Amino acid sequence: MTEIEVNPQSDMLENYPYDEVQVGQSARMVRTLTLEDIQAFAAVSGDTNPAHLDPAYANATLFHGVIGHGMWSGALISTVLGTVFPGPGTIYLEQNLRFSRPVRIGDTLSVTVTCTAKHDEKKTLDLDCVLTNQKGEQVLSGLARVLAPAQKLHTPRIYAPHISLFDPEKRHANLLALGAGLAPVLCGVVHPCDKESLQGAVDAHRAGLIQAVLIAPEKKLRALAQEHAIDLQDLKVVDVPHSHAAAELAAQMAADKKLEALMKGSLHTDELIHAVVMQPLLRTGRRMSHVFRFEVPMYPKPLFITDAALNIAPNLQDKADIVQNAILLAQIMGVTEPKVALLAAVETVNPNMPATLDAAALCKMADRGQISGGVLDGPLAFDNAVSVHAAQIKHIHSAVAGFADILLAPDLESGNMIAKQLEYLAGASGCGVVLGARVPIALTSRADSANTRSASALLAQLIAHHYRNHPA
Repeated sequence: MTEIEVNPQSDMLENYPYDEVQVGQSARMVRTLTLEDIQAFAAVSGDTNPAHLDPAYANATLFHGVIGHGMWSGALISTVLGTVFPGPGTIYLEQNLRFSRPVRIGDTLSVTVTCTAKHDEKKTLDLDCVLTNQKGEQVLSGLARVLAPAQKLHTPRIYAPHISLFDPEKRHANLLALGAGLAPVLCGVVHPCDKESLQGAVDAHRAGLIQAVLIAPEKKLRALAQEHAIDLQDLKVVDVPHSHAAAELAAQMAADKKLEALMKGSLHTDELIHAVVMQPLLRTGRRMSHVFRFEVPMYPKPLFITDAALNIAPNLQDKADIVQNAILLAQIMGVTEPKVALLAAVETVNPNMPATLDAAALCKMADRGQISGGVLDGPLAFDNAVSVHAAQIKHIHSAVAGFADILLAPDLESGNMIAKQLEYLAGASGCGVVLGARVPIALTSRADSANTRSASALLAQLIAHHYRNHPA
């Protein structure tokens, strides 16, 4: 009796109606289990049993390692029945399964279904289902009963939607792990007088990222904490009359080396930055700038975007400082030689487009050592900066194009739009910090999540520890 072999390259599907099926006829499909299969099955089914997803837990079980979901193997039987034999038009009636062995990442399964009986009255089929691994060991067996297709079909194959796997909680945990073993840094939290900023500061304090010093009107702060059941028991509170005073005192304490970092609360950004700028002992000779760090589902590594929050229309020298600040942050976070894409609307120099002229000049400044530590290229359009394919189409030969670590926006408006689009349309998770002063400043907004606030505190912690050994 013939065995039908699955051809995954075929664009057409053919079925086998009841009258064509013969007892003893079979079909076979081969599939290898990957980590992505396990993650996708967990995401779709909601089965997040740690035996499938947590290596530490799985190693302590009787299986001594991560195993695939049993029903993932069972689903392969459904794949054969629904697309190969009997194929499109098949309706499942019954299925029993017996699990013999675990299936591990890298195991290659042969899925064989064989017709064992036909029932003319209701046009149903009994099919023996067996899955064996690459060693020939049986891992799953069972009997399926199906209603066979009534009509012959030749139909185009429908390809499954593409699934992009992104685990923001795991990414966040990996980010916070960069601070493992580092002592919390004294951080002035400036006027945290709304629920979100106060809770974010307390969470960062409890996580051991910062030792929070809350600088705000104490009566207002404690009333807020009581209203929202936020425990301030072990946090230091410095009483000031209003937000302007909070910013000025925080800057003074940082200048006096009583604080190693600052975190924005519910005051306006310009209040805090103005207070820092006006404090001579906090200046470094380099312009202050903001850097976002994003985890983007469709990009293989963290992406730094600058400046999207501080410098409205930076000139060439401002941009040189902005790039240098971003390179420093990327290096602190483990990127040895960051690739910097200098963004513009086009990838060619155009005298009528100032962003392209600035990009070309910045590249030459890097060649002459005026900007150090990174690899610069530009002007590059956004697609060329992040997509190898787009760069190849336009015949761009560059170490940066398609591989950018840092995106330098031409101005604040474009940078802010890029950042917000990544967050709200691309599902990116981000955090941000200001560099260029003698202390890092974690900037948060009222819309930021708890994870964003703790991640921003982590950036401030890492930078502060770097400044201990390399003063700004």
